[in-house]
Amino acid sequence: MGQALCEMKRRGTQKQAIVVAALLCGGFLLPILAGLWQTVLPAFGYLPAIGATNVNLDAWRNLFSTPGFGTSVGVTVFVGFSATFLALVAAIAFHAHPRVRSWTRFDSLFATPLLASPHAAIAIGLAFLIAPSGWLFRLVSPELSGLSVPPDVTIVNDAAGLALIFGLVVKETPFLILVIGAALNQLPHQFYRASARSLGYGPGAAWVLVVFPQIYPQIRLAVYAVLAFSLSVVDVSVILGPGTPPTIAVQTLRWYSAADSEMLLTASASAVFLTALVIGAILLWWLAERVIVFSSTWLLACGARHHWLNFVAKAHSAFGSVMLLTGGLSLVGLLVWSMTWRWNFPFALPESWSLAIWSRSMGDWSSAFMATLWIAVSSSLASLVAAIAVLETLDRSGRKGMRALTIFIYLPLILPQAAFIFGLHVAFLQSDLAGTMPAVAWSHMLFVFPYIMLALTDPWLALDPRFARAAASLGHTPKQILLHVKLPIMMRPVLTAFAIGFAVSVAQYLPTLVIGEGRIDTLTTEAVALSSGGDRRVIGVFGTLQALLPLVVYIIARTVPAFVFAKKKGMAGARA
Repeated sequence: MGQALCEMKRRGTQKQAIVVAALLCGGFLLPILAGLWQTVLPAFGYLPAIGATNVNLDAWRNLFSTPGFGTSVGVTVFVGFSATFLALVAAIAFHAHPRVRSWTRFDSLFATPLLASPHAAIAIGLAFLIAPSGWLFRLVSPELSGLSVPPDVTIVNDAAGLALIFGLVVKETPFLILVIGAALNQLPHQFYRASARSLGYGPGAAWVLVVFPQIYPQIRLAVYAVLAFSLSVVDVSVILGPGTPPTIAVQTLRWYSAADSEMLLTASASAVFLTALVIGAILLWWLAERVIVFSSTWLLACGARHHWLNFVAKAHSAFGSVMLLTGGLSLVGLLVWSMTWRWNFPFALPESWSLAIWSRSMGDWSSAFMATLWIAVSSSLASLVAAIAVLETLDRSGRKGMRALTIFIYLPLILPQAAFIFGLHVAFLQSDLAGTMPAVAWSHMLFVFPYIMLALTDPWLALDPRFARAAASLGHTPKQILLHVKLPIMMRPVLTAFAIGFAVSVAQYLPTLVIGEGRIDTLTTEAVALSSGGDRRVIGVFGTLQALLPLVVYIIARTVPAFVFAKKKGMAGARA
């Protein structure tokens, strides 16, 4: 009898795994593959919708003969590698001195607003901060700078992409700090630090040579995702990046949006080229890892204590702190401009304040706000349900296929969005779904689901299995155990994962613009559109809403479990 029950349970688990795998493939993997296919075909001249049915290389010839294309490639590569390297260095240095840095304090004061804020909001705030007429110049004028009018210099949208690098580092540094912090929880890093210190290594050398090499394999995919994003980002490049010629990702969007339908073929070729560029960059980064591993092994083997690393770590730590402070000031700048009525240069603060801009522009931002809210809630909720289904299936199947699932999750994060979003639009056009809210929400799920999985996987798999066994011994079914035992205990991680997915959805620019065909306005698309020359006060309103909405959801996700478990401190869901 017992064997029969076990066999029935095993078959039920297999059926559940098959159903979940089918749903993941149908709703997640197949759209990406279909988008890739529909992007590759036009790149080689095949797009029947515009009468192109002969396979050829004309699109590639047009791509490579475009004036300034080589410059665009150079700027894209320079920005991608520089931003990733600097953000990683800042994140590494932040953890080099744990006694000086309080992770809890960082999480509460910096991580929450910076991680919750979309890239576009940070970029707009940074533009307000570093522009010739920005806040930094106002703070030092005219007393220190001697300026009574803004200087005639190009800072934002500079040809070298330095402002773009700065913006990406400001945004990606908190993310990598969080990733490294999570990886540290998986290792006895304090023991490793103490052991290295007992051998004469300083705190910086102990961290760089002993601790960090052991956690890097756990964060490697996250670093690759940052590199891929930095090479292919669109919205931040539009706001901070060079204009003529732009980065490859921005140029691809311009070709795709051109009135001449023939440019769709060139846009597809550019998207495929960008994908190859990202793959090549990741391979080059991987080769650099091998060189660094060899060098660090030699540094350890030579016997020197490398005290110079302590000074380097301190200097880089200061750089990381500056990045965090800059991100915070960028968000404050958005809020200040949204409440400004009159602010002439070189005054450090507005001469007069008013909330009239909020009420005056309500007709514009209210509809974008509701569309953003609907899309973010629906895509995050659907992704959360899918993630729980996947993790529950892993639990019941003995966690088989975890490594394959990890690679599967990172696929849309490492691939450039342009690689499959444009092709996915063609697929949506063929099914008459393009330009609709459900289609946009579905496209957001392709990016929301991976982040929710990354946020929820470790807490879910770390849940003590004895809770489920105790409930099963009392006669509860797996469904009852999930609903009445696991989910209540996992309330905080589940709500936090939802908040992260919500923030990711709010930040989506290219999927909303392309799949929505410009007919669905969100806070992000409106903010980016206004950033090129709109009223700073109106831009401040949209940027503030864009940053505030995910932050409010994140705060709710943090406070609800604390309220529910106020008298049950032993519950996992009540832990900070």
